Amino acid sequence: MIALIDYGAGNLKSVANALDDLEVNYFVSNKADEINAAEKIIFPGVGEAASAMNKIKEKEIVDVIKNTNKPLLGICLGMQLLATFSEERNTKCLDIVKTVVKQFDSTKVKVPHMGWNKVEYKNANKLFSNVESGENFYFANSFYVPVNEYTIASTFYDTCFSASINKNNFYGVQFHPEKSGKAGLQILKNFIELC
Repeated sequence: MIALIDYGAGNLKSVANALDDLEVNYFVSNKADEINAAEKIIFPGVGEAASAMNKIKEKEIVDVIKNTNKPLLGICLGMQLLATFSEERNTKCLDIVKTVVKQFDSTKVKVPHMGWNKVEYKNANKLFSNVESGENFYFANSFYVPVNEYTIASTFYDTCFSASINKNNFYGVQFHPEKSGKAGLQILKNFIELC
């Protein structure tokens, strides 16, 4: 059973719809004991880092996210919150992946970055099983995770940045798999079946 974390951040319904399309058993929760009982966890998010961190603190689910040994997939803001720190309102994040989330330079590119971007990887991770390197995914982000030791796929918008990360049982995608058609559904299917 998959726990879909509900902390009031954005794209919950569209992720739930994608899981429905995959005919996956899941439940929506913001309770630590219920999330902890799941086999896998999806941590979605659209919005602003500081208010999102405040919400997960209010719901008392910071520890269950940080300390889980279950496979966890952060989507968009959910991936960024796995970092140590975000430049968005100088926010301390969950400090699972030691990196700083940066803001795109609006003097060079249109911010937010919205639309389809090519995602490339060198060494296939199980999250990208049956997904070709160079496939397009849908992005909507003003901030990004720089390429780091945990980057498993990257894309380019003014700078090369992490499209996906993996550290132990923690996975993240900056793009929205739930809005990325067949390839996006394959990413979710891979997380559920392989990770």
